[in-house]
Amino acid sequence: MKAVRVLVVEDNPLVMELIKRGLEPHCELSTAADGADALLQVIDNPPDMIISDYKMPGIDGRQLYEKLRGRDRTKGLPFIFIAGRADIEERLRPLVDGVEDFIIKPFFLKEFVRRAKKVVDRLQLEKMQQRSARPGTVQGRLEEMSIMDLLQSLEMGQKSCRLTINHGSDTCEMFFGAGACKHAQLGSVEGNAAVFKAVTWNDGEFEIDFNATSDKVTCTMSTQGLLMEAFRLIDEASRDAQG
Repeated sequence: MKAVRVLVVEDNPLVMELIKRGLEPHCELSTAADGADALLQVIDNPPDMIISDYKMPGIDGRQLYEKLRGRDRTKGLPFIFIAGRADIEERLRPLVDGVEDFIIKPFFLKEFVRRAKKVVDRLQLEKMQQRSARPGTVQGRLEEMSIMDLLQSLEMGQKSCRLTINHGSDTCEMFFGAGACKHAQLGSVEGNAAVFKAVTWNDGEFEIDFNATSDKVTCTMSTQGLLMEAFRLIDEASRDAQG
């Protein structure tokens, strides 16, 4: 069962169908056709996050946000707003408490999913931490959350920790400070190269220890830079294999 529950509030059926197609593989999705429907659903059963269009008949996205902020049970719900550029700059930009992102309409589905999934992954990591048997640690399987998703979540949450990944007989350790991967070790391989090798693993177990630190600095790129270069290397290897 998908761990993170997301409510999508959108009055345009075509846009709703597009969002559902993109997000359903990544979270447990429920929908509301307008702000009033969403308000009733959230009061009865709050989700983990809300993705809401701004312009809707009746209760619009901002009014929904403000009404939920006024209730103790829902005041901390993360929001992503979908709106035109002018509405974001003039009406929504001042809303910072709990607003994770503003997505400008029209949008490309791939980019929308990428940005929403970053928040979903972070929320999933937080849930796993709450369920952990040992305080300050998170355990899981790469089938639940890929290494790339883990790295993005740690960067987005600006976490300091040790990420240990076990894949068969191989183990990779990555140390993070404020979301940046500072040091990585995989056998005799260190730094960027260790990260690039580990991100190709699709199965295995991981543990995040938020109490572990390291003074070593072997990685020379930002976490985002490491991910982008890893994507490039994987694409290059795939093209070589096909060629």
